[in-house]
Amino acid sequence: MTLIQEKVSQAIDILKEKEIDLWLTFVRETSGVRDPVLNFILGPADLTWESALLLTRSGRKIAIIGRLEAEEVGRLGVYDEIIPYDTAVSGLLRETLAKLDPQQIAVNFSHNNVHADGLTHAMYLKLQTYLEGTPYAERLVSAEAVISSLRGRKTAAETGKIRRAVEITDQIYAKTFEFIRVGMSEKEVAAFMHAQMAKAGVGFAWPRGSNPAVNSGPDSVVGHAGPTDIKIQPGHLLHFDFGVKFDEYCSDIQRMVYILRPGETDAPAEVRRGFDTIRAAVEACRAVLKPGVIGKDADAAARQTVTAAGYPEYMYGTGHQLGRVAHDGGALLGPLWEKYGDQPNQRVEVGNVYTIEPGLAVPGYGYIGLEEDVLVSESGADYLGEPQRKLILLEGI
Repeated sequence: MTLIQEKVSQAIDILKEKEIDLWLTFVRETSGVRDPVLNFILGPADLTWESALLLTRSGRKIAIIGRLEAEEVGRLGVYDEIIPYDTAVSGLLRETLAKLDPQQIAVNFSHNNVHADGLTHAMYLKLQTYLEGTPYAERLVSAEAVISSLRGRKTAAETGKIRRAVEITDQIYAKTFEFIRVGMSEKEVAAFMHAQMAKAGVGFAWPRGSNPAVNSGPDSVVGHAGPTDIKIQPGHLLHFDFGVKFDEYCSDIQRMVYILRPGETDAPAEVRRGFDTIRAAVEACRAVLKPGVIGKDADAAARQTVTAAGYPEYMYGTGHQLGRVAHDGGALLGPLWEKYGDQPNQRVEVGNVYTIEPGLAVPGYGYIGLEEDVLVSESGADYLGEPQRKLILLEGI
C-alpha cells in the first residue's frame, strides 16, 4: 500500500469516527494555489481545471476531474470512481451529491489550522453558487477536525521518515561540533552544515536563510533570522536551531554548546543552572504529554518550570506538531494567547509528533534553548532521537 492509499484509508476511518458523511476537497489550477491536503490524498500531481475529490464515511472515493488528468489520477489506485469532464464540473458535482445525500459536507476552511484552510474564498463562493438551489449549500462545515487528525496521526511509514530525518540531523550536528573553532562566524558554521546536508541528500525543513539558526553569545538575536558575522568567542553560549527534510518529512532540533574560557573546565554556574532548568522543563512537558491531554496543559508544565526557577516567561508556545513541514498545524502545546486561536485547547492524539522547545536567556552569555522531537504513543511521549542531556563543552582555543 502506498502512503497516499494509506492516508486516504485513514481519512475514511476519521470520517467514521467523527460522524461526518462526506469530505470534499474543491480546487483549481493547483500549480498556482495548492491546497496543503493534496499531498495526502493526491500526492505531488497537479490538477488544472476545477476538481472535486470526495471521500465518504461509507468508504466511497470519488474524483470529479478534468479529462486530461483522469489517467494520472487513476494510476494512483486511490479513487475507485473517477468522473472525467470536459466543460463543467458543477452539474456532475450536484448529481454526485444528490446520489450520496450527505448531511454534512466538510470543506477545507479553518480558523485555527492553516494546513486545513486550503479552500480559497473565491472557490468557497463558487462552490456555494454551484450548490445554489440544493440542500447541500447549507450543509457545508469545516474540515478542520478531519484534516488535523489526518495530518497529526502519523502512520508507521510517516514516523519512519521523521525518525530518519532526526537521525541525519543528529549526524550533522555531531560533525558540526567537531568542526567549530573559536573565531569562526555564525555564517561559516551554517555554510558547513549546508554542505553536510548536500552530502546527505536532504532538504530544508524551513527556508535556507534561517536554517540553521546559529546564535553565538549575548549579542546574537534569537528567532527566525539567519546567521550573522558574529564570531564564536570563549565564554559564548552557542545555540542552534536546525532541521532537515528527508523524503518529504521533517526534523526540528535545537542544541546547545558552551565555549570554555581559558582555565575553565566547565561552564559557569549560572550557565549550568539555565541549561538544567531547560532540561527539566523539557522533561516536565514530556511527562504530561499523553493522548487526550489538552495542549495548553502540556505547555504549562514546561512554562511553569522555567518561571518557578526565576526566569522570565518565554513568549512562544512550548511545542508544535512536526510532519511534512516543521510547523504541521493542529493541536499546539501553547498558552491561550490570541495569536494561537483555539489550538492550545485541542487534544493530543496517538501518533502525533511534537517538538518540545522551552528556552531562556543567561545575561552575558547568550540564549539556552533545547528542542526535542517526540512521538506520542498510548503510554506517553517517546524521543525520536537521543536527547541532549548535557551541555556540550568545546575548548576555546
